[in-house]
Amino acid sequence: MGQRGSKQPEVRVLLLGLDNAGKSTLLYKLKYNACVSTVPTIGFNVEMLEARKNRKSIALTVWDVGGQGQMRQHWNSFHQDTAAVLFVVDSSDRQRLEEARRELENTLRSDHLKGRPLIVLANKQDVRDALTGTEIKDQFNLRKTCADRDWFVQPCSASTGVGVEEVFRRVVQMAKLPSDSGAMTETIKETVHYLKASRRH
Repeated sequence: MGQRGSKQPEVRVLLLGLDNAGKSTLLYKLKYNACVSTVPTIGFNVEMLEARKNRKSIALTVWDVGGQGQMRQHWNSFHQDTAAVLFVVDSSDRQRLEEARRELENTLRSDHLKGRPLIVLANKQDVRDALTGTEIKDQFNLRKTCADRDWFVQPCSASTGVGVEEVFRRVVQMAKLPSDSGAMTETIKETVHYLKASRRH
């Protein structure tokens, strides 16, 4: 397996959003095309997805980080070497939209994420009265917030699978390939080490 890792560029994607936005459900839909009922993520899930970019095989490592208040303070320890940010919004939960917008803006201020592409997933489109992708774009003022990066809003439903494949294609298309995949593996080890250490305190 170490052999394959050295040949295949590894692209690190960060999956963020408030608790209950549907991040883990979305991740497992991407990975297994199955609707998995999940419990709130305490800490993080990591999944590797195979993809092709520029006719080359790449490995997308998706870090799905818990969205509860106490986890959000650790989000910045995942920012380094991120090739793209996926931010999941529960389009049906209008009361928390402002909270989601604030967290996204905080995240995008990170130096490590400067110029990194952003894909906002307007999730739970299957729920009645969910906001459309355009409404999310306007509410989040993305044109202004993301003036210095590529961005896209993808309406989707993690539970029905609508729009999920488009999310995957968009990530592969927009993600920035690392020049050195060896360094990436080291960074993953460092991140895990850092999190284990911080959990002990």
